[in-house]
Amino acid sequence: MNPRPFSITLLAVLLIVFGAIGLVYHFSELNPSHLLQNDALWVELVRILAIIAGIFLLRGRNWARWLALLWIGFHVVISFWHPWSQLAIHIAVFAVFAYFLFRPTATRYFGSSARPAT
Repeated sequence: MNPRPFSITLLAVLLIVFGAIGLVYHFSELNPSHLLQNDALWVELVRILAIIAGIFLLRGRNWARWLALLWIGFHVVISFWHPWSQLAIHIAVFAVFAYFLFRPTATRYFGSSARPAT
């Protein structure tokens, strides 16, 4: 069994922490009587996806690294409608995610066949 690279642990913890912070922060925007009339529900779902990706990165699930990359890729796409500085930051973060999630040590970690299925 390959040990988890520190970079994967760090990315996973950041996803969990920022996902949880965003979930709590945006929770007050939810209006139960009009859930689908604003973007608050979708924002919360995106935060939940970050938390799920982080948890399963820690558990060594290969699909979770793809989910994490899609999560930050989604932020790159929506940054096109924001100031260029936000777009540049999201592109840089995407590059960092891609680099650390797909390095040879990470690929060995996620490809380990000794990991029990749960």
